Amino acid sequence: MTPATSAGSGATAAAAGPVRAVYPGSFHPFTAGHMNVVHRARGLFDEVVVLVAVNSDKRPGVDEEERAAAVRAALPVEWTSVTVVAWSGLTSDYCRSHDVAVIVRGVRNTTDLQAEYRLAAMNQSLGVPTVLLPAQPELTRLSSTAVRTLGR
Repeated sequence: MTPATSAGSGATAAAAGPVRAVYPGSFHPFTAGHMNVVHRARGLFDEVVVLVAVNSDKRPGVDEEERAAAVRAALPVEWTSVTVVAWSGLTSDYCRSHDVAVIVRGVRNTTDLQAEYRLAAMNQSLGVPTVLLPAQPELTRLSSTAVRTLGR
């Protein structure tokens, strides 16, 4: 019996096909911290979709299509396993309708961790697991809000 045909969790990733991940956010603007999360997610998953989302709690000033274009422009062209999509629905709905196996989120501190843990639990209950990637130490103070504030 091969690992792919044995009972239980013996199926291999190769037998299951490529693993797609989604990295959702408002990305207003797309920061070095976001770029770092995408870079690291590329090493973990076969494909990464940067999902530029509408967040009703945030008022970005530019629509998601413009933000998606800015993210596309920021990504290195050789990152062919990364795509950028604008989306206005639930991330879990996107995952289910586009064969995405996992959500990737970055966390900078304990406040982020608490919020992301709650969100991960909700998405898990909707059938999509979350992988949390801790920020690199030099990027923990960087946030889109700080970049917007300093850029004014």
